[in-house]
Amino acid sequence: QVQLVESGGGLVQAGGSLRVSCADSGRTFIGHAMGWFRQAPGKEREFVAAISWSWGITKYAESVKGRFTISRDNSKYTVYLQMSSLKPEDTAIYYCAVMNRVDSAPWAWGQGTQVTVSS
Repeated sequence: QVQLVESGGGLVQAGGSLRVSCADSGRTFIGHAMGWFRQAPGKEREFVAAISWSWGITKYAESVKGRFTISRDNSKYTVYLQMSSLKPEDTAIYYCAVMNRVDSAPWAWGQGTQVTVSS
């Protein structure tokens, strides 16, 4: 059973940093890629970053390249998104997801965590 729980969201000023985490208590992500997506008010959910199960293959949206870093600790069944140089347009609900590959569609989701960047 998929049990993804995000944490670490909050309010931060523009230019600041924040790290969000996603813990998989169901250990679904064994052998799978993991991704982060976000949805801002009035907008569709969009891809942010993804990381493979092994080899450290990563993929990023152009809008976050150089500012966000995705990582994972397979021993803790946890994936992280370190966000730096945050902008007000990064404000959104951030969701983690299970994927077969970094370029495939997600098939399981967490409940999301709110990230708000003030100007």
